[in-house]
Amino acid sequence: MNKYLFSAKTFFVLAIALLCSMQTMAQKKYTEKDLAALKQTLMQSVAGKSKDVQVMVDQIFSFAELGFQEVETSKYITSVLTKNGFTVENGIANIPTAWMAKWGSGSPVIALGSDVDCIPKASQKPGVAYKAPIVEGAPGHGEGHNSGQAVIIYAAIAMKELMEREKLPGTILIWPGIAEELVGTKAWYVRDGYFKDVDACIFTHVSGDFNSSYGDNGGNGLVSVRFDFEGEAAHAAGQPWRAKSALDAVELMNVGWNFKREHLKPTNRSHYVIVDGGDQPNVVPSKASVWYYFRERTYEDIKMNYESGIKIAEGAAMMTNTKMTHQMLGTAWPGHFNKPLAEAMYANIKKVGMPTWDEKDIALAKGVQALVEAPKKDQQGNPIDGLNSTIDTLKGSVAFSWGGGSDDIADISWNLPTIVLRFPANIPGTKGHHWADAIAMATPIAHKGSLVGAEATAMTLLDLFTKPSLVVDAKKYFKEVQTKETQYIPFITKNDPPAIHLNKEIQGAYRSQLEKFYYDPSKFGTYLEQLGVTYPTIKKP
Repeated sequence: MNKYLFSAKTFFVLAIALLCSMQTMAQKKYTEKDLAALKQTLMQSVAGKSKDVQVMVDQIFSFAELGFQEVETSKYITSVLTKNGFTVENGIANIPTAWMAKWGSGSPVIALGSDVDCIPKASQKPGVAYKAPIVEGAPGHGEGHNSGQAVIIYAAIAMKELMEREKLPGTILIWPGIAEELVGTKAWYVRDGYFKDVDACIFTHVSGDFNSSYGDNGGNGLVSVRFDFEGEAAHAAGQPWRAKSALDAVELMNVGWNFKREHLKPTNRSHYVIVDGGDQPNVVPSKASVWYYFRERTYEDIKMNYESGIKIAEGAAMMTNTKMTHQMLGTAWPGHFNKPLAEAMYANIKKVGMPTWDEKDIALAKGVQALVEAPKKDQQGNPIDGLNSTIDTLKGSVAFSWGGGSDDIADISWNLPTIVLRFPANIPGTKGHHWADAIAMATPIAHKGSLVGAEATAMTLLDLFTKPSLVVDAKKYFKEVQTKETQYIPFITKNDPPAIHLNKEIQGAYRSQLEKFYYDPSKFGTYLEQLGVTYPTIKKP
């Protein structure tokens, strides 16, 4: 009897001791001197992974996969994460190429994300300052999304190693921006609950500068919608009066929307492509489709333009006696980002500093800027001449914006404290979404820029895992400033599936050709070496 009583008491004492030990561990405080030393250790750890960063940047570049078709990219990244101790959930939100990787336990829970998809018809040899596609007409990384996963993954691995050594509690999540160019997944991640227990999110995106920002970034949100019309076919010469042309409906919708533009705010951006205009001229098209992006600066204006588009489509269907249906393909809110997190990241950016560019890097940058006829100054008035060597000031909400691009990271930013790190892995002054934007993306410019991005990310992770006040302040800003008057209302419903069919045919047409050029790091030091590119090549031989 006494033996069992002693055992129970012993168990109770040990349990209390363990609990106290865990609480002490969770409450462990570091001085600024301690943190400075740990950050120096983290920087050295990330720098020691520079080869891994280069390999990942080059490997993903070589896969060149469009949105929703990132099969090889996701397989490769998740294999790296699994080997480094992360558990991976594949196929999240019913998206085959999407996944969520996890390591650690307890709070805080910090998510790291970056996009992975590429651009149609942007195939390009890296390091060559003229048009030289790897595969003519194929997709390519003309946005630079091949670089961001290396930034977050090797920052996370370095932080994981430090957490294990220091016995720090906390959870790291890593996820991919699948189909960002279609703004096709992040709202679905949110809808399906993948961020409901996350304390903060660091997102990274390639840039020509090294910075972060907070507040309203001046970008537009959007909805991406396909309008499908169905009529009746007939011989286009023999008996066209017996047809109901779906293509006529598409053209009438476009005419109607183009007249509508005159009466929209200057901040509007809207664009369309006809994705199905029929099969051949002598058959009146019984089916036709047009795909629209409706962009604006606020949720209300996006919704208004979306509803106007539906009404115009309905009118076009009435005029042609056809039937119309529409499907939501993607969505993004206008962005707003977290001030305390941005301030912490910016402080670390300044500690890391810009990469050391050499004369070859600068020569390639100037060659590309001449190629694309880059403006002399950027939109903030900064000169465009080679590569940036200084870090700009931290900026908050824009006073006014005429509108511009969109990114569905905004849907996450309206659900939890979020920032975007812009890291200097590309050349300033390019057009964006263009084959020339791929030129730097598997060169030392991308490798160096991604490495400093990983260092700043790792140091900010350390801040989040060792300074509880930072998470508290980030949540306070999110609640009392960002969402005080604006509440997130999703554009999608539980009945809107992700558009995973997109790009399947295009990627399928080029995949076997691209496979011949997949990077093999076991045989070649860099992708430039594998392709036989002399760095830099400025002019055609």
